[in-house]
Amino acid sequence: MPKSRNDRKKKAVYTPPPSATKPKVSPRWLVPTMLGFGIVGILWIAVYYIAGTMVPVMQDLGNWNLAIGFGGIIICVILSTRWH
Repeated sequence: MPKSRNDRKKKAVYTPPPSATKPKVSPRWLVPTMLGFGIVGILWIAVYYIAGTMVPVMQDLGNWNLAIGFGGIIICVILSTRWH
């Protein structure tokens, strides 16, 4: 005689073991530094394109201004990977 569905043994629900490690916390300096590099990089490129010929330091650097601006943005992206 076939058994009804209610008579079948129910499977236990899997519960993972409790985690013993503490969650990682970012250092306090990380977010302000990350945002600082990103904003300075973007502003550097914007000022170079808008008024690069009028600013003496930027005029001397030429296209290296783009490297400085993108360098700040790249540092921002690298720091953002360390944010928890």
